[in-house]
Amino acid sequence: MNGTQWILFILIIQVIHFLGTWKLYVKAGRKAWEAAIPVYNAIVLMQIINRPKWWVILLFIPIINLLMFPVVWVETIRSFGKNKLLDTWLVILTLGLYIYYINYAEDVNYIEDRSLKPRSGLGEWVSSIVFAIVAATLVHTYFIQPYVIPTGSLERTLRVGDFLFVSKFHFGARVPMTAVAAPMVHDTIPVIKKRSYLNKPQLPYMRLPGFQTPKKNDIVVFSWPADTVKQFFVKSKGVKKPIDKKSNYVKRCVGTPGDSLEIIDGFVHINGKKLVLSDRAKVMSDYTIYAQKGVSSRLLEEVGADDYSRKYIASSINQNQLNLLRQSGFQVGADENNRPIIYTDKKGISPEIIRQLRLSLKEETPRARMANMTQDMVKELKKNQNIDSIVMEIIPKGQAGYNVFPQSAYYKWNVDNFGPIYIPEEGATVEINAKTIPFYKKIIRDYEHNEVKVTGNKVFINGKEANSYTFKQDYYWMMGDNRDHSEDSRAWGYVAEDHIVGKPVFIWMSFDNFDEGISNWKFRWDRIFTTVGGSGEPKSYFKYFIGLLIAWFVFDFFRKRRKSKAE
Repeated sequence: MNGTQWILFILIIQVIHFLGTWKLYVKAGRKAWEAAIPVYNAIVLMQIINRPKWWVILLFIPIINLLMFPVVWVETIRSFGKNKLLDTWLVILTLGLYIYYINYAEDVNYIEDRSLKPRSGLGEWVSSIVFAIVAATLVHTYFIQPYVIPTGSLERTLRVGDFLFVSKFHFGARVPMTAVAAPMVHDTIPVIKKRSYLNKPQLPYMRLPGFQTPKKNDIVVFSWPADTVKQFFVKSKGVKKPIDKKSNYVKRCVGTPGDSLEIIDGFVHINGKKLVLSDRAKVMSDYTIYAQKGVSSRLLEEVGADDYSRKYIASSINQNQLNLLRQSGFQVGADENNRPIIYTDKKGISPEIIRQLRLSLKEETPRARMANMTQDMVKELKKNQNIDSIVMEIIPKGQAGYNVFPQSAYYKWNVDNFGPIYIPEEGATVEINAKTIPFYKKIIRDYEHNEVKVTGNKVFINGKEANSYTFKQDYYWMMGDNRDHSEDSRAWGYVAEDHIVGKPVFIWMSFDNFDEGISNWKFRWDRIFTTVGGSGEPKSYFKYFIGLLIAWFVFDFFRKRRKSKAE
């Protein structure tokens, strides 16, 4: 819906409100016309139901208003003596239209000084729950949102199992565009696994004022531009989602509006200069380690390397052992000498499984081995005298990669050698032709809502041949610090400003082995209560928090004790 359509919609709602309540306004001692004036009628209604005027603000905040409307409906009928449970259910189930029946068909009296206290314990409980949900939804939607890191695309800067608080107010909270949605959930209702929202109506994009915009090096949470996934890890037909109901991703912003970005041999360059990353950025890349005496798993484990495989040679494996190994997720094969071979990830085979299956194993230590490491890990590994060399894995320039933006035969780019590419800025104009349209087609069509058609070497926008295009909003380039194991802007392109969600600011909890089931979770004590931004090594404030908590309990104990003695 555009702005005009929304104004018409709001006016229709005002007419519905006037027709359904004007007699009740009169019975409450007000004028009938007061029920017809937008905003003013809401202020008057708050006076009629004896509720604070600031409730009016809640009625105009998207998502929050969905929770407040039923509350106001119930309060309205109770102001005219309709206190029965049946009346409450009728006004809620009819979406407030039961008020029409009361307005025209019943002779009710206004109760000016009615008690606002719930009449039963259940009523008090429901009232408390409703306003707790309203408060939580307000904070969740407009101020701070909890988020958990589900994948390793930012390893080792942010780790799988980090629980974050994401600030909405740094960049300015994005006002929900999906007008009808369940509170406190994203795109799916837990347990029942059903969609949590209606596709229509949609509000136009609006953002509350923030005190900064995304800058290079910022870690940003945003709506995944390419999201058509109905439910993760379940095969199903793709769905078209509203922007604010697309899955949330978190990456590092490496390019901002107006920049020229290029990736040269795995390193990002902005406007011709190599991007200097934050000292907290722990960028990982794939390296091949060479050693004449072999590269042992112990060496890789000591430096904290990731994504390497292990190979075990067994003296023999019977059918029962083979079945149990495969059931446990291990790959089992044979080498050229027909010896049984077991392949595993970096964790290898646990001693418990070896004892249980009575296996006789020897781990192979090849002379060349690939692992995913930060530059600090590489430096530490090079200190070992048995290591001959360590070489970063780079896809050569000119060799086209798989699923690399803009997915065009004109550009044989890959994740290590990419660009240069222009990052669009609001108000900037670019040349449009057969070679440039692959970059901007999705922007013009999907983000800025125009019709785009390419016929031969000609480009048509909204039915007219176009040689240029002026952008309506800013765009950003997002990449994971885990360079060779991250699906990011190199795959799906630009991130529009209206897709920006917020900025991670605080890690309040962190678990190792997060994706292996809750029974295997282990606290990462050094990451709990640490900040995401800043410089230098992250410092945990957890012990200070515990100290303050203990101090408070001690203070509260003696305060109550002193008060008890005084009485």
